[in-house]
Amino acid sequence: MLPTDQEKRRKILMFDSKSFYASCESVSLGLNPLKSLLVVMSQAENTNGGLILSASPKAKQVFGITNVMRKRDLPTDERLMIVSPRMHYYVQISQQVNQIFTEFVAEEDLHIYSIDESILDVTDSWHYLTSRYGTDLTLPKLARIIQLLVRQRLGLYLTVGIGDTPAMAKLALDLDAKHQPSLIGHWQFEDIPHKLWPVTNLTTIWSIGHRTAKRLNKLGINSMADLAVVEATYLIKHMGVRGADLIALAWGVDRSILADKYIAKQKNLSNSQVLPRDYHHPVEIKNVIREIGEQVAARLRAKHLATASVRLTLGAALAEPQAGFSVQCQISKTNQSRKLVQTLWDLFEAYYDGQVIRRVTVAFSALTLDEAEQLDLLIKPSQAINQQKIDQTIDHIRKSYGTAAIIKAASLGNGGTLLNRIGLVGGHAGGDHDG
Repeated sequence: MLPTDQEKRRKILMFDSKSFYASCESVSLGLNPLKSLLVVMSQAENTNGGLILSASPKAKQVFGITNVMRKRDLPTDERLMIVSPRMHYYVQISQQVNQIFTEFVAEEDLHIYSIDESILDVTDSWHYLTSRYGTDLTLPKLARIIQLLVRQRLGLYLTVGIGDTPAMAKLALDLDAKHQPSLIGHWQFEDIPHKLWPVTNLTTIWSIGHRTAKRLNKLGINSMADLAVVEATYLIKHMGVRGADLIALAWGVDRSILADKYIAKQKNLSNSQVLPRDYHHPVEIKNVIREIGEQVAARLRAKHLATASVRLTLGAALAEPQAGFSVQCQISKTNQSRKLVQTLWDLFEAYYDGQVIRRVTVAFSALTLDEAEQLDLLIKPSQAINQQKIDQTIDHIRKSYGTAAIIKAASLGNGGTLLNRIGLVGGHAGGDHDG
């Protein structure tokens, strides 16, 4: 008898679109995603000449290409197609995939995990599904039905992990499904001892990174079997509540219900940018701080929020011997660009010590609804009102005609990056057509 015998079992399927970006590009070119030799490569300035975002399965097999490989490491072969990313296009295709999923579950039972991964809880829709597809329907059969439907409509291949819990479905997807001819892996609680516990490379397990694996190894835990049988009080003593979560993972236990979605409170708004080169000059660094600060301030206004806490983080270049810094200060609540940028500049002047900078992060927290703003005794009320009108006018123009419709002259020089970042999605090219 297993300790999990009393655990509730749900019918969970986790889908992953195989080599998603490369598959989308292959389909748009009329190619089979599993047979094409294609890579999607970002050539943004901050990728040092090119970074592989996605490679087709065949390209990985034939050339040994891996994601995040650099352009310089690519083989020279005329058969290999190299295309630029089109993030807007991928988002559209992802939406179409998830729209197909809603034909099998209610929206509350669909959880979009990432742009290419989604979790379906078909427990509550099982009666409907068996009436539609027959009483002999099984979870692997349902997974196959959905695979074929997505393949027929969109040309994409889906990998599927099936489990009694969301965590188990994810483990089945990562450790099993990707190695099956059917691209389907099906795990239940009874399978955990012989399918999960033999794993000794802990970093291959979802949610266990290198640092966590290192800590577990130091505690004498070198496999998932070790993790499953470790004394809970011992692990919790050394790792806190994280230790209890890891033991549950080793048994496939996950009591979360997809329909009980947690809506997090808005804690902060932020933006971070890796600069296209090393920035040595304070004028250039301040220019980028201004650009990012104005962008996040515009997001505050769009959400009708104001901030009372400003944080500036500057990351030093790799070769820079002196570390960067992260500093925060409290202010009277506002969402005016001028006030927020000036605060960021004040922090920069107070803490910058000549470091060579490669990353800039701006974050606004202590957020509240934008209901009223405290007047500054050093500024005439009419000036404050005029500044609000200027911000609102700029926001309206950019919303109507795009960010490039109005650009400050400072962004055209002195290290400005705003123009280069327009059209990027997740730091990569958005693309302007859908194939």
